Amino acid sequence: MTIKHIKIEFQPKIPAGLEKLEELANDLYYSWNSEARLLFRRLDKSLWDKCNHNPKLFLRRVAQNKLDEAASDNNYMEEYSRVLSSYKAYKNLVIHENFASNFDAENDLIAYLCLEFGFHESFPIYSGGLGILAGDLCKAASDMAVPFVGIGLLYRQGYFNQEINNYGDQVAHYNLTEFEHLPINPSYDSNGNKLYIKIELPNRKITLKVWEAIAGNIKLYFLDSDIPENASADREITHQLYKGGSETRILQEIVLGIGGVRALRALNIYPTIWHINEGHAGFSTLERSRENIAKGADFDSALELNASNVVFTTHTPVPAGHDIFKKELVHSFFSQYVKELGIEFDTFMKLGGGINNDDFNMTTLALHCSRFHNGVSKIHHEVASKMESHVWPQISYKENPIGYVTNGIHISTFLALEWVNLFDMRFGEWRRELNNPEFWQCLDEIPSHRFWSLRRELKATLLSEVHRRITKQCIRNGRSESTINRITHLINKHDSDVLVLGFARRFATYKRANLLFYDLERLSKLLNDPARPTILIFAGKAHPDDAPGRELVKMVHELTQRPEFQGKILQVENYDMVLARRLVAGVDVWINTPEYPLEACGTSGQKAGMNGVLNLSILDGWWDEGYNGNNGWAITPHGAEFDHEYRNQQEANDLLEILENEVMPLYFERNGQGYSATWVELAKESMKSIIPNFNAQRMLSDYMQTYYLPARDKSKLINANDGKNAVELNQWKSKIRKAWPGVSICCVSDKPTAVKQGEAFTIKVKANLNGLSSNDVVVECVLSDEDTRDMFAKYNSYKFSSDGPMLAKEQVFKLTINPDVSGMQYMKIRMYPYCEYLCHPFETGCMVWLQE
Repeated sequence: MTIKHIKIEFQPKIPAGLEKLEELANDLYYSWNSEARLLFRRLDKSLWDKCNHNPKLFLRRVAQNKLDEAASDNNYMEEYSRVLSSYKAYKNLVIHENFASNFDAENDLIAYLCLEFGFHESFPIYSGGLGILAGDLCKAASDMAVPFVGIGLLYRQGYFNQEINNYGDQVAHYNLTEFEHLPINPSYDSNGNKLYIKIELPNRKITLKVWEAIAGNIKLYFLDSDIPENASADREITHQLYKGGSETRILQEIVLGIGGVRALRALNIYPTIWHINEGHAGFSTLERSRENIAKGADFDSALELNASNVVFTTHTPVPAGHDIFKKELVHSFFSQYVKELGIEFDTFMKLGGGINNDDFNMTTLALHCSRFHNGVSKIHHEVASKMESHVWPQISYKENPIGYVTNGIHISTFLALEWVNLFDMRFGEWRRELNNPEFWQCLDEIPSHRFWSLRRELKATLLSEVHRRITKQCIRNGRSESTINRITHLINKHDSDVLVLGFARRFATYKRANLLFYDLERLSKLLNDPARPTILIFAGKAHPDDAPGRELVKMVHELTQRPEFQGKILQVENYDMVLARRLVAGVDVWINTPEYPLEACGTSGQKAGMNGVLNLSILDGWWDEGYNGNNGWAITPHGAEFDHEYRNQQEANDLLEILENEVMPLYFERNGQGYSATWVELAKESMKSIIPNFNAQRMLSDYMQTYYLPARDKSKLINANDGKNAVELNQWKSKIRKAWPGVSICCVSDKPTAVKQGEAFTIKVKANLNGLSSNDVVVECVLSDEDTRDMFAKYNSYKFSSDGPMLAKEQVFKLTINPDVSGMQYMKIRMYPYCEYLCHPFETGCMVWLQE
């Protein structure tokens, strides 16, 4: 007979004087403020860990006597008062001085739409890099008091928990989240009622509940379909993050895009800048156009009205990472919606048609419906520009409108508490100097022996956590005590001076977790050198539907079981934010081996580097910009022109060469004080170069100056005159599209072959404008010392002017220049359409060149 048990949660009463703990527990500020989290941890460390560091749940379950004792503990109350004082000052921040003169804090607002947000392990609505990046940008906006609102989905199940069984198989477990345990509350409408919005589909309506969360100085809103008003299938829409199946995915993106706009309108929130993070939120641009169409605008003019203040960020250089939906699926959900847009379904499909009009590509939609676009590193900018060049067919990928903002990380979230405490003691207001490279030279003031000692403390903390996790794994998988001792013998000694190499990230094939294993005999010699004890820690999840990724997980597991690698290669399951913070702070070397150029950015290396860890990485993503020759090691990738297996072999050899001949000798080099002085110099340089250049405040500043402010200003221009400027822009673009196939350009003067320094020369060209006026185009000479038939990477440009009246649709243009250049130069002449309302000079994708 099974005896039924009933759960009863006996909740404490928060003592007078500690009531502000509840406010802290309901503000995601705790997710990046370690002092705030410590207030809860000090009450009951065991329960804090059991509650997965969730302060709201913790306060529901902490023992009454623990709270009462704290309320009468002078030391605790002093710390409590200090944290509250800092919190109050933080909540009273005004917009950062860098933005105060340009950004109108009263009227400007940035809306940031993303399918996942990674703030903290206690708020599990994220899977990995995209969500962590979104959370870091939100945190930076809060730190700089920028008017900013996030919009996402509220999932009952976040990303899966990973278990690796005794056969090396990845087993995915999903846990339901109780919303009452999260730092969220229902949103209310102007009448004080809980807020719900509706989305109409061809055969039904979906009702969405709106929730909100406070994150320091910003707010986030989340949409939830799991409510009784919806059919069971629709309740599943927001049930699980990245749930398999195209129908669920397109519904999630309808909810995020269309529902996100409607939620903000219902809250009377009208952003002046819209940032869509990946194509998932692309439908938001159509919903905003629908609003203007309902007021009388035609579709194309409505699109111009709204696209001008949309910033679109693409994150993945891998084609499989872009959502593409079949035409039939899109039709089943949008056949009625397109009527509200006033367009034919085929026209709608072309917005996301890309190269194949039978498919609807969300990245292509986002590019067509935004005017500001960026990748997330310099290399990724080039990859994305090539990948999406079909949107601007006559523009070289080197010049199309896709730019870049290199990702950065939120320092307060990922900088180890030990460093925070040291910085607070030695460097005062260091948080105000995050973007000041000169300030961070202060790291040289830390005595090298103290630096080395702190790094060893961080490593000891990591190894203790790894020991705990691996022991738990082994016991669950039925491993014997003697086997567990062999596996953990290098990590169970607190004073062991072992070199720790770390590899932790998503297990996708292009990230090449197996690159270290191309020469197992050589790797075994390195890891089994008794004079240089070294371990290699692996952690990472494969997407449950990624069979090759799961095979990589299994391959690592099998290697950990081989006698020569047992205890030398360690695999830690369930890579999460808790483990990530330990790893990026505690390893000695962070290894990253992506297949060039498929690493969009790779911020885990930034998190490691700013903790004094040395990166050993392929020159891809952010590391191509971050590596300076003195802050780690770089592997120069082989180009795509080489055979895939050859590239892997060569780069694997380079990796082991660097480990054997540079990394290991340097780490185990000891001076008279027992540490490697040169290693410390490199580690300090790692922090000095990475903290000020790759933090989230720098990233937000780049977005503000390069994208947000220009988008706001262009939007004001295009929306001026009661929107007539948008109508004029649309009509102008229509005229360009019709005329451009008949436009041509030819030279009517001799082109110089040699010019004396300081002498001017004149060039004349004649353009057949096919009905356009000379004011509709720019004729331009570009001059460079590059000898290439493609577009120059760097050049000087000079604009022609009209020479006389237009005759029979033809216009002569003239240029007289005296360029300040020398040596052999190469000249190209081009013509492209232009008007003042364009957000980018090559926005139309039209260009013709003077042919030889």
